[in-house]
Amino acid sequence: MTQTVVIGAGIIGVTIAYELQRRGISVTLVDRDEPGRGASFGNMASIAVTEFMPASRPAVWRQMPKWLLDPEGPVRVRPSYMPKLIPWFARFLAASRPSKLRELEAQGATLCARVYDDLLPLLRDTGLSDMLTDEGCLALYADDGELAADRDHIEILERFAFPHRHLSREELKALEPDISDRIARAVLFPQNRSIRDPYKLVLGIFEKFLELGGELIKGDVAAFERSGHRLTGVRLADGRTIVADRLILAAGAFSARLSSTIGEPIPLETERGYHTQIMSPGVGLRHSIIWPAKAFMVTPTAGGLRVGGTVEMAGLDAPPDYRRAKITVKRAREALPGLKVEDTSEWMGRRPAFPDTIPLIGPSEKVSNLLYATGHGHLGLTYAATTARIIGDLAVGALPPLDIKPYRVGRF
Repeated sequence: MTQTVVIGAGIIGVTIAYELQRRGISVTLVDRDEPGRGASFGNMASIAVTEFMPASRPAVWRQMPKWLLDPEGPVRVRPSYMPKLIPWFARFLAASRPSKLRELEAQGATLCARVYDDLLPLLRDTGLSDMLTDEGCLALYADDGELAADRDHIEILERFAFPHRHLSREELKALEPDISDRIARAVLFPQNRSIRDPYKLVLGIFEKFLELGGELIKGDVAAFERSGHRLTGVRLADGRTIVADRLILAAGAFSARLSSTIGEPIPLETERGYHTQIMSPGVGLRHSIIWPAKAFMVTPTAGGLRVGGTVEMAGLDAPPDYRRAKITVKRAREALPGLKVEDTSEWMGRRPAFPDTIPLIGPSEKVSNLLYATGHGHLGLTYAATTARIIGDLAVGALPPLDIKPYRVGRF
């Protein structure tokens, strides 16, 4: 029997492993940690189908100098890491050309438009449908100026026909009474539903993978074994080798280190995200909320409220700076004045980010039996089921449900 190795046991890798095993492909899942303990453990639990727009659009990058100079700004680059980011930022600026932005918007919208076509069957077939809430996400605006500043986001959604509804202060308070009276208006994104516990979702899919005969090997992948234009397996740091006929690289922010070993460098950087999980918040919240002008998000998940939203560029190895988590909590209390910060925990995770905001899904151009599934940025949870569907189709020689050319490695 042929053997497929999936490298990475986050939401992307576990969902791919399950999908392949479901299709009758024998899969070994490899990760140095337990499933779901990386970025998937602490994401903001949002199926964020309205958040596909490129980070390189002018409304974002024009604010970058101000944000970078503000110690409490939503984006921070550690000074010692700045020289390493220059090539990535050059590509980021190249992705801001108007014609390129339109392409990237369409590519993100294409993925997001079919998210529920793939997610709902996945949840049904794994018995995890109750993980998905019914409520959407509310974007908050203190005044008309804040709404106008976010107009480009709304216009993109209108162009691609993603549903949303403008709410008055009174309509907002009827939905969420604990939100501050400072908020003058809001926009409801009904499709941006939440996951009740994203870590438990990964574990649930992983359990189904094991039930179908899948195998997990814990180990740190150090290199690939290769013969000509094919990979023959992976070599772990402890010296073990896992033989493979096909490999899927879904190692998140660590994928670039591995792709470079086969002579296929990819411009993948690490957007470090922080959250604070509050288990006794003292306020009620049914919807997730974002405040674009303040750059934070609050989601009811994992038995409490989760507050996050910051981006830190500092590479894979720097120690966490939990001041970033405290900044978003301070902002969250502006939206939720009754919020009690009690019984809390702080977390940092590494999101894999490409400068064009679009994931890498598809075959290697250096070896014949490697498929990539990485670089999903803030949308790993959102894109997981669709990515698994595409990889599953490619693995069995079927035609994927969408044109994958924009997401292939050759674009770099």
